[in-house]
Amino acid sequence: MPPSQFKCYLAVCLMLFCDAALAEDPPAAQTSSVLPPQKTEDAPLYLHADQIEGIANQQVKAKGHVELQRNDGVLTSDYLQYTFDTDQAYATGNVTLEQPGLNVRGPELRLRLTDQVGQMQQPVYSLSDLITHTQATALTRKARGEARVLDFEGKNQYRLKDATYTTCPVNNDDWYLHVKDLNIDRGREVGTARNAYLEFKGVPILYTPFIDFPLNNQRKSGLLAPTFGTTGSSGLEFRLPYYWNIAPNYDATISPRIMSKRGLQLGGEFRYLGESYRGLLNGEFLADQVTNTNRWSVFVNHDQTFAPGWSGHLHYERVSDNNYYRDLSNQINTTSITNLSQDGSINYSAGWWNAGIRAQKFQTLQDPLAPIVPPYNVLPQLTLNANRYDWHGVDFSFAGEAVHFDHPTLVTGTRVSAYPSFSLPMANNFAYLTPKFGVSQTNYYLDSSTLPNTVRTLPITSVDSGFYMDRNTRLFGHNYHQTLEPRLFYVYIPYRDQSQIPNFDSGEVDFNFAQMFTENRFAGGDRINDANQLTTAVTSRLIEPDSGLERLRVSLGQRFYFAPQKVVLPGGTPTNSTSSDVLASVGGQLSQAWRAEAAVQFNTRQGASIRNSISANYHPEPGKTLNLSYRSIRGTYNSLGASNFDAIRQVDISAQWPLAPRWYGLMRYNYSFVDGRLVQGLAGLEYNAGCWAMRGVLQRIATATGSASNSFFIQLELNGIGRLGSNPLDVLKQSISGYVNTNELQNP
Repeated sequence: MPPSQFKCYLAVCLMLFCDAALAEDPPAAQTSSVLPPQKTEDAPLYLHADQIEGIANQQVKAKGHVELQRNDGVLTSDYLQYTFDTDQAYATGNVTLEQPGLNVRGPELRLRLTDQVGQMQQPVYSLSDLITHTQATALTRKARGEARVLDFEGKNQYRLKDATYTTCPVNNDDWYLHVKDLNIDRGREVGTARNAYLEFKGVPILYTPFIDFPLNNQRKSGLLAPTFGTTGSSGLEFRLPYYWNIAPNYDATISPRIMSKRGLQLGGEFRYLGESYRGLLNGEFLADQVTNTNRWSVFVNHDQTFAPGWSGHLHYERVSDNNYYRDLSNQINTTSITNLSQDGSINYSAGWWNAGIRAQKFQTLQDPLAPIVPPYNVLPQLTLNANRYDWHGVDFSFAGEAVHFDHPTLVTGTRVSAYPSFSLPMANNFAYLTPKFGVSQTNYYLDSSTLPNTVRTLPITSVDSGFYMDRNTRLFGHNYHQTLEPRLFYVYIPYRDQSQIPNFDSGEVDFNFAQMFTENRFAGGDRINDANQLTTAVTSRLIEPDSGLERLRVSLGQRFYFAPQKVVLPGGTPTNSTSSDVLASVGGQLSQAWRAEAAVQFNTRQGASIRNSISANYHPEPGKTLNLSYRSIRGTYNSLGASNFDAIRQVDISAQWPLAPRWYGLMRYNYSFVDGRLVQGLAGLEYNAGCWAMRGVLQRIATATGSASNSFFIQLELNGIGRLGSNPLDVLKQSISGYVNTNELQNP
């Protein structure tokens, strides 16, 4: 049969049976065919090549620029043979297989297409995150490597023998994981390696018989990267956490921690989440070789909804001794803790009113050089609160409680209080006026023979008013929306002698712009100030009309007293002042990168400022942040009766800043001029190589009067594997406002 007749006959056969065709055209003119699926549920195969030939429903062969497609998978090669009855594809010569999340190249491939079972020799592979269209703009990670053999073990299941694995880009071999057996599960997004060692900069640094790691950010069980470091109080430290993904709504982390000076500490954390509850359990235990005692900590936090309107809360934390956090923690917010709370409550909310019962105790961590008086325990507290707006034309509010205070050394007793009030808000677009009247009734039932039971009844009257005026203006070549917001707040409360009332929980609130517009300058329920006073304040803003950004805000305020202030805390002295200190503040977003704030509290009687604070933040882009602040507080008396002494005077500077390509400097300097010592100091360097980062941090924090703790952190972070070394990230985020992990930056 002439070739032309054979070509025509084969084309007819393929159209009738398998849609294949024989092509003798040059490579530029490819032949395309559609191979019918062997099962009705299978997707069809699309085959393109320079030459295609075959036998109907048996076998197809393709040569030259071969491309085979099914669903999202594409197979290219120099030569391809496909057998119908076995659904087997055999490809040789520059073989490339692309599937969602996988690209693999090699000299030879055998693969059953439907069930994705087969093998490739000498593969070079790359993995990428499986992302949806809504995630297309997210930062994706890629992993790559080579292997002796790649076994396809089903859809999204791959096993590699004698393989390497890294997330470094091509031509960057800074680190590799060398693996005898590597399993890639794209269904669960988990990688599992057996008999693996980690090579960094050509040097093996870690061997493990077994390791598994996530291929994305999903949770999974397994050993986490070990951490190590050193502190002055505990010596060298090594921690190897194990994460247990128990269920989608339960997980646990078990963290053994070896300290060269103190021994082995066992720690664990359990998190849980249900439809009506959530919580966290945390505990640590150490047989301390330094103190020769057993040391431990317990932390419990639980929230639950029992029924519509009903909820409960439990918080419990306790440690074995006063120095637990000072000796074993390296975070200043932990080492400065003095009172650990243990409290539980049950609450009911019915819309405009709610009620609850609560019990609370404290563990006070004593500083041997500065003893602390523990706070009162609350055993128990009953509360009833209500807020009814626009009720017959007025707003109604009620705050009531009955609470028993217990203390090992101080007077104890029960306080019952009720404060109903009515207000009549009147407002329009540019002004408001809100008169308010209420009566505070408090009864004390004391467990003492020296102090009588007391009843305190106080009517409380206030009037809050203000205006809002605005205009368009132009300054420094820019258009702004300028506001002027004056405010007047009057309060009248008659004087009642409260010297015979114990102080269970009251303290004087710092004088600031928020406190200026409150009825009572005391927090807690044991002191209510007498008041015949008027607060005046004014605020002006410059607002950018296009963005709504507040470029500048200036505020000024002062309180005027029409009668002496007689009610004081125990040990306090009444004042005859006719006016308060003057408060002034200025701040705003000065530019896209700069924000600044300044405030001053000026005492007109002394002619001097009592409180000063100034802060500035420069944050032009992620990875660049500079924070500057200074604050001072001047006391009015001390134990010797001296006045105008410095109670607080501190400077605080922190920064994260690029020093050179990929190099970042880290620092914090918080110094107390009054104490003449460093409150917290931090210095560090961070290097980001793209697929790995290394950071070293030295920290010194004051833990108690005359003592300090030194810590050193060094960490190697390998993208896609984990972090090795002691973790300074929590310390950096708490110490440097605006700090970001450079691995989260698009272009470090």
